[in-house]
Amino acid sequence: MKISILLPFKENFSPSYAGAVSLFINDTLKISKYKSTTTVYGNTNFKNKFRLKYNNIVLKKKLFQSQNKRYVEEFIKIEKKNNSDLIELHNRPIYLQYLTSKLKNKTYILYFHNDPLTMSGSTSISERVFLLKNCFKIIFNSNWSKRRFQEGMKSDYINNEKLIVINQSAQKKKINLNKKQKIITFVGKLNKSKGYDLFGDVILKVLNKYKNWKSIVVGDEPRDKLNYNHKRLIKLGFKEHNEVLDIYKKTSIAVVCSRWEEPFGRTSLEASSNGCAVIISNRGGLTETITNGVILKKLDKKNLFNEIEELIINNQKRRKLQFLSIKNFYLTHKYISGLIDKARDEKLFLNKKFSIHKNKKSLRILHVTNFNERHNGRLFFNTGRRINNGFIRLGNSVLEFSDRDITKNYKSYSDLNGAKSLNDKLKKTCNNYKPDLIVLGHADLISAKTLSELRDEYPNLKIAQWFLDPLNKNGPDYNKNKKRILDKSEFIDTNFITTSPDVLKFLPKRVKNFFIPNPSDPSFEILNNFNHACSNDVFFALSHGVHRGSLKSRTYDDREIFIKNLINNCSDIKFDIFGLNNVQPIWADQYFKTISNSKMGLNLSRGTPIKYYSSDRITQIAGNGLVTLIDEKTYYRDFFDDKEMVFYKNISDLIEKISKISKDEKLRKLIGKKGKQKYLKYFNSNLVADFIVNKSFDINNKKKYLWHDK
Repeated sequence: MKISILLPFKENFSPSYAGAVSLFINDTLKISKYKSTTTVYGNTNFKNKFRLKYNNIVLKKKLFQSQNKRYVEEFIKIEKKNNSDLIELHNRPIYLQYLTSKLKNKTYILYFHNDPLTMSGSTSISERVFLLKNCFKIIFNSNWSKRRFQEGMKSDYINNEKLIVINQSAQKKKINLNKKQKIITFVGKLNKSKGYDLFGDVILKVLNKYKNWKSIVVGDEPRDKLNYNHKRLIKLGFKEHNEVLDIYKKTSIAVVCSRWEEPFGRTSLEASSNGCAVIISNRGGLTETITNGVILKKLDKKNLFNEIEELIINNQKRRKLQFLSIKNFYLTHKYISGLIDKARDEKLFLNKKFSIHKNKKSLRILHVTNFNERHNGRLFFNTGRRINNGFIRLGNSVLEFSDRDITKNYKSYSDLNGAKSLNDKLKKTCNNYKPDLIVLGHADLISAKTLSELRDEYPNLKIAQWFLDPLNKNGPDYNKNKKRILDKSEFIDTNFITTSPDVLKFLPKRVKNFFIPNPSDPSFEILNNFNHACSNDVFFALSHGVHRGSLKSRTYDDREIFIKNLINNCSDIKFDIFGLNNVQPIWADQYFKTISNSKMGLNLSRGTPIKYYSSDRITQIAGNGLVTLIDEKTYYRDFFDDKEMVFYKNISDLIEKISKISKDEKLRKLIGKKGKQKYLKYFNSNLVADFIVNKSFDINNKKKYLWHDK
C-alpha cells in the first residue's frame, strides 16, 4: 500500500528544531511495517532531515496568495502522478477541503495534534461533519481532543467509528533510578500559557530553601519575556530532542504546569517514560500522558510549591512515583506505531477485498426484518425468526430490528408511512451498536440513501439481504418483487434468494447472488408424523397475505383451480384444506396441531414452477415428517431422491402417487422420516445462517452446503 503523509506547511521535519508533529511521525514511521512504501511531504528549510523517504515542496514567495493553499496545490500535482492508496494529513483540517476538490475518490486519514475547535477547517459543526464524511479515519492524540471535536454535534456523530484516539509516544528505556540527581526540570515554551511564570516564581523559592537541589529549564519564547535568575537555575534554551531525553534521565522531578488546555502534552509523556516524578496541571489531555504522578488540584503558586516540596522531603513517595512511572508506562513507539498500522490495515483489507471480520469468533449482526411483534405471536414461526435463531446459535451478537413494527408505531402526519422515522432509527441504532453485518429481510422501506450513508460512515460494514418471494415471470407480483430486490442493489454486498440465481437474468452482476433453501429449525419443526397414524391424507393451506391473516373477497389465486381438480379426482382421499371455500387460513400453534394429523403435505407455490423456488411451507411439511409432494420442475431432485420426497410431473401423476402412498403406511412413514432427517440435517437454520455470514465476508472454509456444493 502506497502512503503519502502531508505535513503542515513549514513544519520542520528535521532533528534541528523539530516540531511535535515531525517527532511523532519520525518515531512511529521508522518502525512501521509501511515504512518502505510511505513518503513524507513537507516544506522544511533545514538541510538535515529525518532519515525517512521525504519530498520537500519548495515554494517561491508570491504576494496576495495563500501559501498553505499553494503548498497543497503543489502536493496535488505530485499526487496525481504518484497515485497513493492512502493520504495522511496532520493537524491541518483545512487542507482536506483543497484536496477533495481536486483529488476525487481518495482515502484520507486526518490526525489532530491540537484542539480541533481552534483550527481552521474544523471550528464549525458543518466543517466537522464534512471531515467525517470525507475521511476514512480521524485520529486524535487524546480523548480530550476527541471530545472537543464532538462538541455540539448530533448523537449520530458522537459514536462514529471513524473517530479514534491514538496517543503520542515516547521511548522507554531502562533507567537506573539510583543515578537520578536532585534536579527539577521544566521543558517547553517559556510563556504564561505553559505556566512558566508560575514555575519561575516557585522555583526561585524552592532553590532558596533547598540548597542541594537545582533546576534545569529547556525552551525559549522570544515573544514573552519572562526572566528568572538563580545560580542553581540553569537555562539551556532550545535543545534537540535527544538532548532533552538525556536531561530527563537524570531528572528527579519534572513540572508541566500549563494554564492552557493541552491537547496531550509531550513533555509530561517523555518525563514519565524516563522515570521522573511528574507534576502536572489538570488541563486538557495532560492527565492522559502519565500513569502515575501528581495532578495539581488547584493551579497556583502555593499548591505548586507544596507539591514540589513534598516530593523533595518525602524520598519514599518520590522514588515510588519514579518506579511506577517506568513500570506502568505503555505508550511506547512500538505500541503506538502498531495502532497506526492497524488503522492503515483496514484500508489495505478494503483494497484487497479482505474482511477484518474473517477471524472474529463472534460478529455483531443487525437483523432487519419483520419480527411481527404487533401480531401477538401469530406469525412467530417465520423464516426471519429461523435465520435469526441460526445467527444466535453460531455465537453471534444479534440485534433484532423489526422494521414493520417500527413503521406502524412511528407513523405521523409528517411521516405517513413511518419510513423517515424507520431510517433515522436505523442510523442511530448502527451508531450505537456498530454492527459488522446488516442483514435485510424484505426491508422495503429502508432506503438506498440510508445504506449509502452507512457505507460512508462504516467502510468495513457488510450488507446482505435475503428474499423469499417468487421471482418467476409467470408468477405473482413479478415486476413488483423484481423492483424490491433491485431497489438497494448498489449498496448490497450479497443477495440470498429462494430461487436459483442462474434462471434470473435481471440480477445485478456487481452483487454476489446465492440460493438459500427455506431453513428448518429444530425448535420449530418438532412433529414426527411418520411415528403415528394420521386420519387425514393430504394437508394444504393458502392465505391471501400473512399480515392480513384472513381471506380477501374477490381475490383470485391460481392454485385454487389446481386444488379443486385434485379433490374432485381423488374421491377416496381425505384432504385437510385451508384458505379455500371460505375456510379461513390457520396460524401458529393451531397450524402445527392441524398438520400433526396429516400423512402428506402438498408443496404448491403460486405461478409456474421455477428452479428451486418454494414458499416456506416446504419447511413445515418436510420438517415435521409429512411426505412432501412437490412439482419436479422445481428441480428439488438435485437435493432429494424419491425415498425422501415425492415428485410429480402433472396433476394426473400426483393423483396416482397420493393414492399409492395413502394406502401404504410403511412407504409413507419411510419417506416422511427420511425427508425430515435430510431436511433438518442439511437445510437447517444454523447452516443457512452460517452460509449467509461466510458468503457475506468471502470466507472460504471447508464446510460443504448441500444446496451450494453439489
